[in-house]
Amino acid sequence: MAEHDLAFVEGGITASFGFMASGVSAGIKKSGRKDIALIVAEKRCPAAAVFTTSSMAAPPVVVSRESISDGLLRAIIVNAGNANACTGESGMADARAMAEATATALGCDAADVLVASTGVIGVPMPMELVFAGIDEAAEALDLVAGEDAAEAILTTDTFVKTTGVAFELDGITYTVGGMAKGSGMIQPNMATMLAFVTTDAPLTSASCDAALRAAVARTFNRITVDSDTSTNDMCVLMASGSAGGDLIDPNDQGFAVVSSAIEHVCGELARMVVRDGEGATKLIAITVTGAESESDAEAVAFAIANSPLVKTAIFGADANWGRVAMAIGKSPARVDATRVRITFAGILTCEGGTAVPFSEEDAAVALAESDVEIAVDLGLGSGEATVWTCDLSYEYVRINGEYRS
Repeated sequence: MAEHDLAFVEGGITASFGFMASGVSAGIKKSGRKDIALIVAEKRCPAAAVFTTSSMAAPPVVVSRESISDGLLRAIIVNAGNANACTGESGMADARAMAEATATALGCDAADVLVASTGVIGVPMPMELVFAGIDEAAEALDLVAGEDAAEAILTTDTFVKTTGVAFELDGITYTVGGMAKGSGMIQPNMATMLAFVTTDAPLTSASCDAALRAAVARTFNRITVDSDTSTNDMCVLMASGSAGGDLIDPNDQGFAVVSSAIEHVCGELARMVVRDGEGATKLIAITVTGAESESDAEAVAFAIANSPLVKTAIFGADANWGRVAMAIGKSPARVDATRVRITFAGILTCEGGTAVPFSEEDAAVALAESDVEIAVDLGLGSGEATVWTCDLSYEYVRINGEYRS
């Protein structure tokens, strides 16, 4: 492996040295599937997190903001099947109790335990089941249990989302691993439903924070399934430093290399979330160029990505570029209609704001693929952004219509 090249590695969050994990079934999910995940560093280590911007943030988010405030963590405890959101003072007490129970099982301070929950909103936590699950998860900790942990955080997801990369820096091989969950209620405004990333690189707390925020801005904050922001979203990075080497500060030369690897892992996980969008059949990449600013490009891309009319057209393999033009026009970005260029799945459909003849048959074939690209050039500047979304199918309505059934 050449210096700085990224090589895929298996193991997810346990691919990085210095971490153990587990995933067990505590009976929170009616299905009996795994629903408690535990991630533990061999020692208290630098960490960072970003959380939902929702004003209805769930108790686990409130508690976890406190835990991460000093930039250090020892463990993350996660439950699926119950979001512990809109649960009032009892929900807050339950979130703190989860941290305390985990700390007791591990022999650490509760302030060093981050808590995450996902599932149905407004339902009291079954704490007896949770406590038993935490004890079982602590007993089951293993150096190669990344897949079990990733399975235990799923809700309506249809597949486990894990990835990892290894790279060389100054003669030392470092690893970044991660796992995520999410397929609905996705336009995170920070991260995704839940995402956890580990590295054995010797980052400081400041480096963790800088690297994570930079990565999230271009990955998890650029995805949308249904434009909805969850009460429980969070993305967490922990750095064990177990691979050795000198501490890496944000101003150090090696920081850009590690930061790039973290962004790569976050990007892979973010696209997995969109590909697994509830009822999705296609992953859609929307790239906007030629905007006056990056923020304008992002605004246009999200306007297109969140349009139900665009998403249903892609589901039906219909190159109805007029829906894209509509979405461009409703965005807050500056647009000159006479300069707009729209390309659907590699086929030019609009130039200078007017229709261009194209083969409907060729377009239908291109749009039938599982990966579809929409490219828009505003012709105004150098701002650009890519947002990932999925199509909107009949199945999305069924899944969400029966979510609590």
